[in-house]
Amino acid sequence: MDRIEQFSIIAADIGSIFKYMSIATALPLVVAVIYQEWEMILPMVSVPVVLFILGMFLVQVPREDREAPLSAALMAVALIWLIIALVSALPFCLGLGVSYLDAVFEAMSGWTDTGLTMMRSVEEMPRTLLFWRSLMQWLGGIGIVAFTVAMASRTGLTQFRLYRSEGRSEALMPSVVATGFEMWKIYLVLTAASIGLILLSGIPVWDAVNIALVAIATGGFSVHSEGIPFYNNPLLEVLIVPVMIAGALPFKLYYLLYRQRDTRFFGDQQARLLLMLIALGIVVIAWDLVTLTATDLPTAVRQALFMATAAATSTGFQVASPNEWASVTVLFLAMLMVIGGASGSTAGGIKLSRVVLGFQSLVWWFRRMFVSGKVLVPFKYDGKVIPKNVADLEVSRNMLTIMLYFLIIFVATILVMHLQPTSFDSSNVIFEVVSAMCNNGISTGFVSPDMESPAKALFILIMWIGRLEVIPVIMLVMGLFKRSD
Repeated sequence: MDRIEQFSIIAADIGSIFKYMSIATALPLVVAVIYQEWEMILPMVSVPVVLFILGMFLVQVPREDREAPLSAALMAVALIWLIIALVSALPFCLGLGVSYLDAVFEAMSGWTDTGLTMMRSVEEMPRTLLFWRSLMQWLGGIGIVAFTVAMASRTGLTQFRLYRSEGRSEALMPSVVATGFEMWKIYLVLTAASIGLILLSGIPVWDAVNIALVAIATGGFSVHSEGIPFYNNPLLEVLIVPVMIAGALPFKLYYLLYRQRDTRFFGDQQARLLLMLIALGIVVIAWDLVTLTATDLPTAVRQALFMATAAATSTGFQVASPNEWASVTVLFLAMLMVIGGASGSTAGGIKLSRVVLGFQSLVWWFRRMFVSGKVLVPFKYDGKVIPKNVADLEVSRNMLTIMLYFLIIFVATILVMHLQPTSFDSSNVIFEVVSAMCNNGISTGFVSPDMESPAKALFILIMWIGRLEVIPVIMLVMGLFKRSD
Protein backbone atom coordinates (compact mmCIF):
# COMPACT_ATOMS: atom_id res chain seq x y z
CA MET A 1 0.00 0.00 0.00
CA ASP A 2 1.59 3.32 -1.03
CA ARG A 3 1.39 6.57 0.92
CA ILE A 4 -1.43 8.05 -1.19
CA GLU A 5 -3.62 5.00 -0.59
CA GLN A 6 -2.91 5.16 3.13
CA PHE A 7 -3.75 8.85 3.26
CA SER A 8 -6.99 8.42 1.30
CA ILE A 9 -8.22 5.86 3.83
CA ILE A 10 -7.83 8.20 6.79
CA ALA A 11 -8.08 11.68 5.20
CA ALA A 12 -11.81 12.02 5.91
CA ASP A 13 -11.31 11.22 9.60
CA ILE A 14 -8.52 13.80 9.84
CA GLY A 15 -10.79 16.30 8.09
CA SER A 16 -13.59 15.67 10.59
CA ILE A 17 -11.20 16.24 13.46
CA PHE A 18 -10.10 19.58 12.01
CA LYS A 19 -13.73 20.65 11.46
CA TYR A 20 -14.70 19.93 15.07
CA MET A 21 -11.53 21.57 16.37
CA SER A 22 -12.44 24.69 14.38
CA ILE A 23 -15.51 25.02 16.62
CA ALA A 24 -13.53 24.65 19.85
CA THR A 25 -10.80 27.06 18.75
CA ALA A 26 -13.38 29.80 18.14
CA LEU A 27 -14.04 30.19 21.90
CA PRO A 28 -11.38 32.92 22.42
CA LEU A 29 -13.47 35.14 20.12
CA VAL A 30 -15.99 35.36 22.98
CA VAL A 31 -13.24 36.75 25.21
CA ALA A 32 -12.29 39.25 22.50
CA VAL A 33 -15.89 40.50 22.40
CA ILE A 34 -16.29 40.64 26.20
CA TYR A 35 -13.11 42.67 26.67
CA GLN A 36 -13.67 44.62 23.42
CA GLU A 37 -10.31 43.63 21.95
CA TRP A 38 -11.55 44.19 18.41
CA GLU A 39 -8.03 44.18 16.98
CA MET A 40 -7.73 40.53 18.02
CA ILE A 41 -10.78 39.33 16.07
CA LEU A 42 -8.96 38.84 12.77
CA PRO A 43 -5.81 37.19 14.22
CA MET A 44 -7.90 34.86 16.36
CA VAL A 45 -10.44 33.96 13.69
CA SER A 46 -7.57 32.74 11.49
CA VAL A 47 -7.32 29.48 13.45
CA PRO A 48 -10.92 28.21 13.14
CA VAL A 49 -11.12 29.38 9.52
CA VAL A 50 -7.92 27.62 8.44
CA LEU A 51 -8.84 24.45 10.33
CA PHE A 52 -12.35 24.43 8.83
CA ILE A 53 -11.05 24.93 5.29
CA LEU A 54 -8.47 22.18 5.81
CA GLY A 55 -11.16 19.91 7.22
CA MET A 56 -13.55 20.52 4.32
CA PHE A 57 -10.78 19.82 1.82
CA LEU A 58 -9.75 16.55 3.49
CA VAL A 59 -13.33 15.33 3.84
CA GLN A 60 -13.68 15.58 0.06
CA VAL A 61 -10.70 13.29 -0.60
CA PRO A 62 -11.97 10.06 -2.25
CA ARG A 63 -11.94 7.39 0.43
CA GLU A 64 -10.92 3.74 0.13
CA ASP A 65 -13.64 1.43 1.45
CA ARG A 66 -11.43 -0.22 4.05
CA GLU A 67 -10.28 0.32 7.61
CA ALA A 68 -7.07 2.21 8.21
CA PRO A 69 -4.10 0.09 9.33
CA LEU A 70 -2.60 0.85 12.73
CA SER A 71 0.47 2.42 11.10
CA ALA A 72 -1.75 4.92 9.25
CA ALA A 73 -3.56 5.83 12.48
CA LEU A 74 -0.25 6.42 14.26
CA MET A 75 1.03 8.62 11.45
CA ALA A 76 -2.28 10.51 11.25
CA VAL A 77 -2.26 11.40 14.96
CA ALA A 78 1.33 12.68 14.75
CA LEU A 79 0.36 14.77 11.72
CA ILE A 80 -2.80 16.11 13.40
CA TRP A 81 -0.90 17.41 16.42
CA LEU A 82 1.79 18.99 14.24
CA ILE A 83 -0.69 20.75 11.95
CA ILE A 84 -2.77 21.98 14.90
CA ALA A 85 0.34 23.59 16.41
CA LEU A 86 1.37 25.15 13.09
CA VAL A 87 -2.09 26.69 12.60
CA SER A 88 -2.49 27.72 16.25
CA ALA A 89 0.64 29.84 15.95
CA LEU A 90 -1.11 32.33 13.64
CA PRO A 91 -2.72 34.56 16.35
CA PHE A 92 0.67 35.15 17.99
CA CYS A 93 2.16 36.21 14.65
CA LEU A 94 -0.78 38.31 13.48
CA GLY A 95 -1.70 39.73 16.88
CA LEU A 96 1.71 40.29 18.47
CA GLY A 97 4.09 40.33 15.53
CA VAL A 98 6.39 37.67 17.01
CA SER A 99 8.38 35.41 14.72
CA TYR A 100 6.59 32.36 13.35
CA LEU A 101 9.13 30.02 15.01
CA ASP A 102 8.45 31.54 18.43
CA ALA A 103 4.71 31.36 17.73
CA VAL A 104 4.92 27.67 16.82
CA PHE A 105 6.95 27.05 19.98
CA GLU A 106 4.21 28.71 22.06
CA ALA A 107 1.45 26.77 20.30
CA MET A 108 3.24 23.42 20.59
CA SER A 109 3.97 24.12 24.26
CA GLY A 110 0.28 24.90 24.72
CA TRP A 111 -1.23 21.89 22.98
CA THR A 112 1.27 19.46 24.53
CA ASP A 113 0.61 20.88 28.04
CA THR A 114 4.27 21.73 28.48
CA GLY A 115 4.19 25.35 29.64
CA LEU A 116 7.57 26.58 28.39
CA THR A 117 7.14 29.97 26.77
CA MET A 118 8.70 32.33 24.24
CA MET A 119 6.69 35.36 25.39
CA ARG A 120 8.86 38.07 26.95
CA SER A 121 6.10 39.91 28.81
CA VAL A 122 2.86 38.05 29.43
CA GLU A 123 1.23 41.08 31.11
CA GLU A 124 1.36 43.03 27.85
CA MET A 125 -0.51 40.36 25.90
CA PRO A 126 -4.22 40.84 25.06
CA ARG A 127 -6.58 38.81 27.22
CA THR A 128 -7.78 37.02 24.10
CA LEU A 129 -4.34 35.50 23.58
CA LEU A 130 -3.93 34.75 27.28
CA PHE A 131 -7.15 32.78 27.20
CA TRP A 132 -6.06 31.15 23.93
CA ARG A 133 -2.93 29.85 25.66
CA SER A 134 -5.00 28.47 28.54
CA LEU A 135 -7.57 26.93 26.18
CA MET A 136 -4.87 25.15 24.16
CA GLN A 137 -3.57 23.53 27.32
CA TRP A 138 -7.05 22.63 28.52
CA LEU A 139 -8.02 20.99 25.21
CA GLY A 140 -4.58 19.42 24.84
CA GLY A 141 -4.90 17.87 28.29
CA ILE A 142 -7.88 15.73 27.31
CA GLY A 143 -6.49 15.14 23.81
CA ILE A 144 -7.48 16.35 20.35
CA VAL A 145 -8.79 12.97 19.20
CA ALA A 146 -10.47 12.28 22.54
CA PHE A 147 -12.35 15.56 22.12
CA THR A 148 -13.46 14.94 18.56
CA VAL A 149 -14.58 11.31 18.86
CA ALA A 150 -17.09 12.44 21.46
CA MET A 151 -18.23 15.38 19.33
CA ALA A 152 -18.53 13.31 16.17
CA SER A 153 -20.46 10.49 17.88
CA ARG A 154 -18.89 8.01 15.46
CA THR A 155 -17.30 4.77 16.40
CA GLY A 156 -15.36 2.13 14.57
CA LEU A 157 -11.91 0.64 14.21
CA THR A 158 -10.44 3.80 12.68
CA GLN A 159 -11.66 6.02 15.52
CA PHE A 160 -10.48 3.48 18.09
CA ARG A 161 -7.01 3.31 16.54
CA LEU A 162 -6.72 7.10 16.36
CA TYR A 163 -7.78 7.30 20.01
CA ARG A 164 -5.23 4.71 21.13
CA SER A 165 -2.50 6.24 18.94
CA GLU A 166 -2.86 9.52 20.85
CA GLY A 167 -1.60 7.83 23.99
CA ARG A 168 -5.03 7.02 25.40
CA SER A 169 -5.48 3.52 26.81
CA GLU A 170 -8.47 3.85 29.16
CA ALA A 171 -11.66 2.03 28.22
CA LEU A 172 -14.39 3.29 30.52
CA MET A 173 -17.19 2.13 28.22
CA PRO A 174 -17.50 -0.51 25.46
CA SER A 175 -17.23 2.06 22.64
CA VAL A 176 -14.63 4.77 22.19
CA VAL A 177 -17.36 7.39 21.71
CA ALA A 178 -19.02 6.49 25.03
CA THR A 179 -15.60 6.58 26.68
CA GLY A 180 -14.99 10.01 25.19
CA PHE A 181 -18.27 11.30 26.58
CA GLU A 182 -17.54 9.93 30.05
CA MET A 183 -14.06 11.48 30.03
CA TRP A 184 -15.49 14.86 29.07
CA LYS A 185 -18.10 14.75 31.79
CA ILE A 186 -15.39 13.98 34.34
CA TYR A 187 -13.12 16.68 32.90
CA LEU A 188 -15.80 19.37 33.01
CA VAL A 189 -16.74 18.53 36.60
CA LEU A 190 -13.09 18.58 37.68
CA THR A 191 -12.57 21.93 35.90
CA ALA A 192 -15.61 23.53 37.53
CA ALA A 193 -14.57 22.23 40.96
CA SER A 194 -11.04 23.53 40.40
CA ILE A 195 -12.28 27.04 39.55
CA GLY A 196 -14.41 27.08 42.69
CA LEU A 197 -11.53 25.84 44.85
CA ILE A 198 -9.01 28.37 43.51
CA LEU A 199 -11.50 31.24 43.96
CA LEU A 200 -11.30 30.57 47.72
CA SER A 201 -7.80 32.07 47.64
CA GLY A 202 -9.27 35.50 46.92
CA ILE A 203 -7.69 36.09 43.52
CA PRO A 204 -9.77 37.63 40.66
CA VAL A 205 -12.15 35.43 38.67
CA TRP A 206 -10.16 35.93 35.45
CA ASP A 207 -6.98 34.66 37.08
CA ALA A 208 -8.78 31.78 38.81
CA VAL A 209 -10.37 30.54 35.57
CA ASN A 210 -7.07 30.57 33.68
CA ILE A 211 -5.14 28.92 36.53
CA ALA A 212 -7.81 26.23 36.90
CA LEU A 213 -7.86 25.46 33.16
CA VAL A 214 -4.11 24.88 32.99
CA ALA A 215 -3.77 23.28 36.43
CA ILE A 216 -6.35 20.53 35.81
CA ALA A 217 -4.73 19.99 32.40
CA THR A 218 -1.33 19.80 34.15
CA GLY A 219 -0.12 22.57 31.85
CA GLY A 220 1.67 25.58 33.31
CA PHE A 221 0.94 28.75 31.35
CA SER A 222 0.21 31.80 33.49
CA VAL A 223 -1.42 35.20 32.97
CA HIS A 224 1.56 36.85 34.68
CA SER A 225 5.25 36.69 33.76
CA GLU A 226 6.17 35.86 37.37
CA GLY A 227 3.75 32.96 37.41
CA ILE A 228 2.28 31.84 40.74
CA PRO A 229 4.80 33.89 42.85
CA PHE A 230 3.14 37.04 41.42
CA TYR A 231 0.26 36.60 43.87
CA ASN A 232 2.46 35.98 46.96
CA ASN A 233 -0.46 33.95 48.25
CA PRO A 234 0.42 30.81 50.28
CA LEU A 235 -3.26 29.77 50.36
CA LEU A 236 -3.40 29.85 46.54
CA GLU A 237 -0.33 27.61 46.33
CA VAL A 238 -1.90 25.12 48.75
CA LEU A 239 -5.20 25.11 46.82
CA ILE A 240 -3.46 24.51 43.47
CA VAL A 241 -1.76 21.37 44.82
CA PRO A 242 -4.92 19.16 44.91
CA VAL A 243 -5.93 20.45 41.48
CA MET A 244 -2.59 19.38 39.99
CA ILE A 245 -2.90 15.97 41.66
CA ALA A 246 -6.48 15.61 40.39
CA GLY A 247 -5.30 16.16 36.81
CA ALA A 248 -2.52 13.57 37.16
CA LEU A 249 -4.75 10.78 38.51
CA PRO A 250 -6.32 8.27 36.09
CA PHE A 251 -9.77 9.34 34.91
CA LYS A 252 -10.86 5.72 35.23
CA LEU A 253 -10.56 6.14 39.00
CA TYR A 254 -13.09 8.99 38.96
CA TYR A 255 -15.39 6.96 36.75
CA LEU A 256 -15.36 4.01 39.17
CA LEU A 257 -15.92 6.31 42.15
CA TYR A 258 -18.81 8.00 40.33
CA ARG A 259 -20.43 4.70 39.38
CA GLN A 260 -19.78 3.36 42.90
CA ARG A 261 -18.33 0.21 41.45
CA ASP A 262 -15.15 0.70 43.44
CA THR A 263 -14.71 3.25 46.20
CA ARG A 264 -11.16 2.19 47.17
CA PHE A 265 -9.23 5.28 46.14
CA PHE A 266 -5.92 3.97 47.45
CA GLY A 267 -6.54 0.59 45.85
CA ASP A 268 -5.30 1.99 42.55
CA GLN A 269 -1.58 1.31 42.03
CA GLN A 270 -0.97 4.51 40.11
CA ALA A 271 -2.72 6.70 42.70
CA ARG A 272 -0.69 5.16 45.52
CA LEU A 273 2.58 5.55 43.65
CA LEU A 274 1.85 9.18 42.73
CA LEU A 275 1.16 10.15 46.34
CA MET A 276 4.23 8.23 47.51
CA LEU A 277 6.46 10.03 45.00
CA ILE A 278 5.06 13.43 46.01
CA ALA A 279 5.65 12.62 49.70
CA LEU A 280 9.20 11.46 48.92
CA GLY A 281 9.79 14.60 46.86
CA ILE A 282 8.64 16.86 49.69
CA VAL A 283 11.02 15.22 52.16
CA VAL A 284 14.05 15.12 49.85
CA ILE A 285 13.65 18.63 48.40
CA ALA A 286 12.96 20.22 51.81
CA TRP A 287 16.01 18.45 53.27
CA ASP A 288 18.21 19.57 50.36
CA LEU A 289 17.01 23.17 50.57
CA VAL A 290 17.69 23.36 54.30
CA THR A 291 21.06 21.58 54.27
CA LEU A 292 22.52 22.58 50.89
CA THR A 293 21.18 26.09 50.27
CA ALA A 294 20.55 27.25 53.87
CA THR A 295 16.86 27.91 53.21
CA ASP A 296 14.73 28.40 56.34
CA LEU A 297 12.49 25.45 57.16
CA PRO A 298 9.04 27.05 56.50
CA THR A 299 10.16 28.31 53.07
CA ALA A 300 11.80 24.96 52.28
CA VAL A 301 8.63 23.01 53.11
CA ARG A 302 6.45 25.47 51.17
CA GLN A 303 8.64 25.24 48.06
CA ALA A 304 9.09 21.47 48.40
CA LEU A 305 5.33 20.83 48.62
CA PHE A 306 4.53 22.84 45.53
CA MET A 307 7.54 21.92 43.39
CA ALA A 308 7.42 18.18 44.17
CA THR A 309 3.73 18.11 43.24
CA ALA A 310 4.30 20.15 40.08
CA ALA A 311 7.14 17.86 38.99
CA ALA A 312 5.37 14.58 39.74
CA THR A 313 2.16 15.71 38.04
CA SER A 314 4.03 17.24 35.07
CA THR A 315 2.57 20.70 35.73
CA GLY A 316 4.71 23.67 34.73
CA PHE A 317 3.81 25.88 37.68
CA GLN A 318 6.71 26.79 39.95
CA VAL A 319 7.31 28.91 43.05
CA ALA A 320 11.11 28.71 42.88
CA SER A 321 13.80 28.54 40.21
CA PRO A 322 15.68 25.22 40.15
CA ASN A 323 18.63 27.20 38.76
CA GLU A 324 19.20 28.44 42.33
CA TRP A 325 19.19 24.93 43.79
CA ALA A 326 22.00 22.41 44.21
CA SER A 327 22.60 20.17 41.18
CA VAL A 328 21.57 17.04 43.10
CA THR A 329 18.17 18.61 43.92
CA VAL A 330 17.68 19.60 40.29
CA LEU A 331 18.40 16.05 39.11
CA PHE A 332 16.05 14.60 41.74
CA LEU A 333 13.30 16.92 40.51
CA ALA A 334 14.09 15.77 36.96
CA MET A 335 13.56 12.16 38.07
CA LEU A 336 10.05 13.01 39.28
CA MET A 337 9.38 14.75 35.97
CA VAL A 338 10.53 11.74 33.94
CA ILE A 339 8.13 9.43 35.77
CA GLY A 340 5.19 11.84 35.43
CA GLY A 341 1.56 11.15 36.22
CA ALA A 342 -0.86 8.30 35.61
CA SER A 343 -1.89 6.77 32.30
CA GLY A 344 -5.36 7.96 31.33
CA SER A 345 -4.77 11.37 32.92
CA THR A 346 -3.77 14.77 31.54
CA ALA A 347 -0.18 14.34 32.77
CA GLY A 348 2.97 13.73 30.74
CA GLY A 349 6.12 11.73 31.40
CA ILE A 350 6.81 8.03 31.04
CA LYS A 351 3.67 7.38 33.14
CA LEU A 352 3.27 5.61 36.46
CA SER A 353 1.72 2.52 34.85
CA ARG A 354 4.90 1.94 32.84
CA VAL A 355 7.03 2.30 35.96
CA VAL A 356 4.84 -0.21 37.80
CA LEU A 357 4.87 -2.62 34.85
CA GLY A 358 8.63 -2.18 34.43
CA PHE A 359 9.30 -2.98 38.09
CA GLN A 360 6.98 -5.99 38.08
CA SER A 361 8.55 -7.29 34.86
CA LEU A 362 12.04 -7.09 36.39
CA VAL A 363 10.83 -9.06 39.42
CA TRP A 364 9.20 -11.59 37.06
CA TRP A 365 12.39 -12.01 35.01
CA PHE A 366 14.55 -12.56 38.09
CA ARG A 367 12.06 -15.04 39.56
CA ARG A 368 12.24 -17.06 36.32
CA MET A 369 16.03 -17.16 36.54
CA PHE A 370 15.97 -18.97 39.86
CA VAL A 371 13.62 -21.79 38.89
CA SER A 372 13.74 -24.64 36.43
CA GLY A 373 12.85 -23.87 32.82
CA LYS A 374 9.96 -26.31 33.16
CA VAL A 375 8.35 -24.29 35.94
CA LEU A 376 5.76 -21.76 34.78
CA VAL A 377 6.10 -18.52 36.75
CA PRO A 378 2.87 -16.49 36.42
CA PHE A 379 3.02 -12.79 35.61
CA LYS A 380 0.51 -10.74 37.60
CA TYR A 381 -0.47 -7.19 36.77
CA ASP A 382 -3.25 -5.17 38.37
CA GLY A 383 -4.41 -8.29 40.20
CA LYS A 384 -4.74 -10.37 37.04
CA VAL A 385 -2.62 -13.26 35.77
CA ILE A 386 -1.38 -12.48 32.25
CA PRO A 387 -0.57 -15.34 29.81
CA LYS A 388 3.17 -15.70 29.20
CA ASN A 389 3.08 -14.85 25.48
CA VAL A 390 1.02 -11.71 26.13
CA ALA A 391 3.21 -10.75 29.09
CA ASP A 392 6.41 -11.09 27.06
CA LEU A 393 4.99 -8.85 24.32
CA GLU A 394 3.62 -6.16 26.65
CA VAL A 395 6.76 -6.11 28.79
CA SER A 396 8.92 -5.73 25.67
CA ARG A 397 6.76 -2.85 24.39
CA ASN A 398 6.84 -1.18 27.78
CA MET A 399 10.62 -1.40 28.11
CA LEU A 400 11.06 -0.22 24.51
CA THR A 401 9.05 2.94 25.19
CA ILE A 402 11.02 3.65 28.38
CA MET A 403 14.30 3.06 26.55
CA LEU A 404 13.26 5.41 23.72
CA TYR A 405 12.37 8.14 26.22
CA PHE A 406 15.82 8.04 27.81
CA LEU A 407 17.58 7.70 24.45
CA ILE A 408 15.81 10.80 23.08
CA ILE A 409 16.58 12.76 26.26
CA PHE A 410 20.27 11.76 26.00
CA VAL A 411 20.62 12.62 22.30
CA ALA A 412 18.55 15.82 22.60
CA THR A 413 20.69 17.06 25.51
CA ILE A 414 23.87 16.63 23.48
CA LEU A 415 22.31 18.41 20.50
CA VAL A 416 21.01 21.28 22.64
CA MET A 417 24.40 21.82 24.24
CA HIS A 418 25.95 22.03 20.76
CA LEU A 419 23.25 24.27 19.30
CA GLN A 420 23.04 26.59 22.31
CA PRO A 421 26.41 27.08 24.04
CA THR A 422 25.60 28.45 27.48
CA SER A 423 26.97 29.20 30.91
CA PHE A 424 24.21 27.11 32.48
CA ASP A 425 25.30 24.05 34.43
CA SER A 426 24.87 20.78 32.50
CA SER A 427 22.38 19.54 35.10
CA ASN A 428 20.15 22.51 34.26
CA VAL A 429 20.34 21.75 30.52
CA ILE A 430 19.41 18.10 31.18
CA PHE A 431 16.57 19.33 33.39
CA GLU A 432 15.24 21.58 30.63
CA VAL A 433 15.30 18.78 28.02
CA VAL A 434 13.52 16.45 30.47
CA SER A 435 10.95 19.17 31.14
CA ALA A 436 10.20 19.48 27.40
CA MET A 437 10.25 15.74 26.67
CA CYS A 438 7.96 14.95 29.60
CA ASN A 439 5.71 17.96 28.86
CA ASN A 440 6.29 19.45 32.28
CA GLY A 441 7.25 23.10 31.78
CA ILE A 442 9.22 23.81 34.95
CA SER A 443 12.24 25.81 33.81
CA THR A 444 15.66 26.85 35.07
CA GLY A 445 15.59 29.83 32.72
CA PHE A 446 17.58 28.12 29.99
CA VAL A 447 14.67 28.11 27.54
CA SER A 448 14.02 31.72 26.58
CA PRO A 449 13.27 33.92 23.55
CA ASP A 450 17.03 34.58 23.30
CA MET A 451 17.78 30.99 22.28
CA GLU A 452 19.14 30.27 18.82
CA SER A 453 16.54 29.26 16.22
CA PRO A 454 17.87 25.67 15.76
CA ALA A 455 17.62 25.10 19.51
CA LYS A 456 14.03 26.40 19.55
CA ALA A 457 13.13 24.09 16.65
CA LEU A 458 14.66 21.16 18.51
CA PHE A 459 12.61 21.88 21.62
CA ILE A 460 9.45 22.03 19.48
CA LEU A 461 10.24 18.53 18.19
CA ILE A 462 10.98 17.26 21.71
CA MET A 463 7.63 18.51 23.07
CA TRP A 464 5.78 16.97 20.11
CA ILE A 465 7.54 13.62 20.46
CA GLY A 466 6.99 13.51 24.22
CA ARG A 467 3.25 14.27 24.09
CA LEU A 468 2.60 11.45 21.62
CA GLU A 469 4.85 9.02 23.51
CA VAL A 470 7.43 8.65 20.73
CA ILE A 471 5.97 5.88 18.54
CA PRO A 472 3.51 7.91 16.37
CA VAL A 473 6.25 10.40 15.45
CA ILE A 474 8.66 7.58 14.56
CA MET A 475 5.95 5.99 12.41
CA LEU A 476 5.32 9.30 10.62
CA VAL A 477 9.02 9.74 9.84
CA MET A 478 9.29 6.13 8.68
CA GLY A 479 6.14 6.52 6.58
CA LEU A 480 7.73 9.37 4.65
CA PHE A 481 10.57 7.13 3.48
CA LYS A 482 9.21 3.57 3.59
CA ARG A 483 6.36 1.89 1.77
CA SER A 484 4.06 -0.02 4.13
CA ASP A 485 2.77 -3.53 3.52
